[in-house]
Amino acid sequence: MAELRIHRNRAFVNGVEIFYLSTETKGDPILCLHGRWGRGETWAGFMRHYGERYRVIAPDQRGHGLSGKPISRYTSEEMADDVISLLDRLRVDSAIVVGHSMGGGIAAWMAARHPERVKALAILDKSASGPAKPSALPLEKVEAIDPITRDWPLPFASRLEAQDYIRKAMKSDLSYQYFMNSLTEGVDGYRMMYSDQAIAANIAHYHDWYDLLPDIRCPVLLLRSGSHEAVPDEDFSRMKALIPDCMAFEMSHPDHNVHLGNPVEFYGHFDEFLRRVQSSPKAARRLP
Repeated sequence: MAELRIHRNRAFVNGVEIFYLSTETKGDPILCLHGRWGRGETWAGFMRHYGERYRVIAPDQRGHGLSGKPISRYTSEEMADDVISLLDRLRVDSAIVVGHSMGGGIAAWMAARHPERVKALAILDKSASGPAKPSALPLEKVEAIDPITRDWPLPFASRLEAQDYIRKAMKSDLSYQYFMNSLTEGVDGYRMMYSDQAIAANIAHYHDWYDLLPDIRCPVLLLRSGSHEAVPDEDFSRMKALIPDCMAFEMSHPDHNVHLGNPVEFYGHFDEFLRRVQSSPKAARRLP
């Protein structure tokens, strides 16, 4: 059997060019949404694992990677609208949506507000907690500063310098790889591919979304890391109680990148979730 090929494409939606990866294979669609500072590339292993059985799509969301970076609020609603428009362009009526970190909030917004587009939902290491209200600052008053890279000596003079600095700045090798995926070379040196304005605006306009959870009627997988850093016990329990059809697991690995820390364990949980999705009458009604 030939090795699975991951295709690279662009689509112009909502006035923004969105770059995306796709297996372009047959099977139910799975849409993968990366976290803040990330790229669709972080799902490459997931795409190889499921690409023979599912049509897996992983975009660089606006403000990240090779996608457009307009000045905007970068709310979950705005970014979800991009993804829904991308599904329209790809003629995907409904999909299993998997969101990691920031992507989990975007995926939850899709499932609650556009239930006909989401057959099932997986929220990976993302709490629904946050400020009660988004920042009231006008967009032009939100300082375009990324809190992680604000003190980095950008641009790096060489890839080696970037590797050394980022490795020391990150807590784990997986976090190091995550940020290295967004490193790009320009005429002045090496910079990060995400927009500082996008990161700052997304943080400023972020707010809690517990109110969305009771409206999510599709099967949901809730998965957190073993460190509990991103999803404390109280948040995890509250989310499980509010989601009508929820299966929840905790990874033994402490890394925030729960789909990468222990792939065997992760795929075991995700396979169990897929079996539940396939047997769910509610999910079956959302088949494309």
